[in-house]
Amino acid sequence: MGTVSELCVSSFQAFLCPTVLSSAPVPDDLTPEEQQELENIRRRKQELLEDIQRLKDEIAEVTSEIENLGSTEERKNMQRNKQVAMGRKKFNMDPKKGIQFLIENDLLKNTSDDIAQFLYKGEGLNKTAIGDYLGERDEFNIQVLHAFVELHEFTDLNLVQALRQFLWSFRLPGEAQKIDRMMEAFAQRYCQCNPGVFQSTDTCYILSFAIIMLNTSLHNPNVKDKPTVERFISMNRGINDGGDLPEELLRNLYESIKNEPFKIPEDDGNDLTHTFFNPDREGWLLKLAGGRVKTWKRRWFILTDNCLYYFEYTTDKEPRGIIPLENLSIREVEDKKPNCFELFIPDNKDQVIKACKTEADGRVVEGNHTFYRISAPTTEEKDEWINSIKAAISRDPFYEMLAARKKKVSSMKRH
Repeated sequence: MGTVSELCVSSFQAFLCPTVLSSAPVPDDLTPEEQQELENIRRRKQELLEDIQRLKDEIAEVTSEIENLGSTEERKNMQRNKQVAMGRKKFNMDPKKGIQFLIENDLLKNTSDDIAQFLYKGEGLNKTAIGDYLGERDEFNIQVLHAFVELHEFTDLNLVQALRQFLWSFRLPGEAQKIDRMMEAFAQRYCQCNPGVFQSTDTCYILSFAIIMLNTSLHNPNVKDKPTVERFISMNRGINDGGDLPEELLRNLYESIKNEPFKIPEDDGNDLTHTFFNPDREGWLLKLAGGRVKTWKRRWFILTDNCLYYFEYTTDKEPRGIIPLENLSIREVEDKKPNCFELFIPDNKDQVIKACKTEADGRVVEGNHTFYRISAPTTEEKDEWINSIKAAISRDPFYEMLAARKKKVSSMKRH
């Protein structure tokens, strides 16, 4: 009839392969102790099976939670990015309403420091709108203005260099009172970063205006009587708490403005925020530039309408390059730069990608890239860009047929 040990082996095999039923008969001549032992084995087997099933259920539950968590986080990130983009557009149309929208949706803290950081980074923001918001006379706006100016580092810069940096971060509003508040804040910050250069912030304030006026006089074609360096020095006598500023300092400031005018952000209602009103994605990326010497250049990228546009500055009205995404592929690549990916034509590694770029002299020419290599600031942004671009890539079936025919002809030639 079989011993207890044989029954144990049979029972264990049935446990390992539960789909195979044990046919071992139970002997009828077992002692009570042996019967009890057999019963204990069966009970333990049943408990083990229940434990295994419980573990399977728990694993399935945890796996499901992880999958749901991933998709939920992805949806949250996508929703957040859309809301941030919407907040920027609202800001560009009405700065106060845009800031309020971002605060209400927990995308900005209602603090002067957080709002100042948002304006200072300026990604996707209209420079005129930034200037309008910073120039408001509300107490909170004035706090934001001072926090914004504190983010500028003017240490060891001469006054013209500091003004260039400051006046590029927004567009000066047209109202005299707004300009007064902004230039006062600038003068305070410059003197804080460069103690001892001027006797007082008033000196810095007056000289800053004199430099801005000089810039207009020297470079506005409507001004026929261009001031000389001697006249500029004479205009600024006695402004240093009754004393004169060093003549060498004034000559250096004059020459700096004469050689290179201020770059003032322009806004004629035809800027990026109107042309690319609702992009799929936008942000700063590094692009590997072509030519004999490969260099990485920081560019502002906008993904919209199945095309990838890149600009030198967020304020540029025309893109430096346009990459139609039709029939391209995208992949992660290893490079000395982190978080890299590249656009390429599948199965045709030597074929030039259909694209165009603007040369320094304004000419629009065809691109000559067989691939575009791009580096994102973080791993998360790299993944988000790859997913967004994948979703924007379109396929032309005739292109696929042509590519297959070219590959076939090329293969026949080789043989």
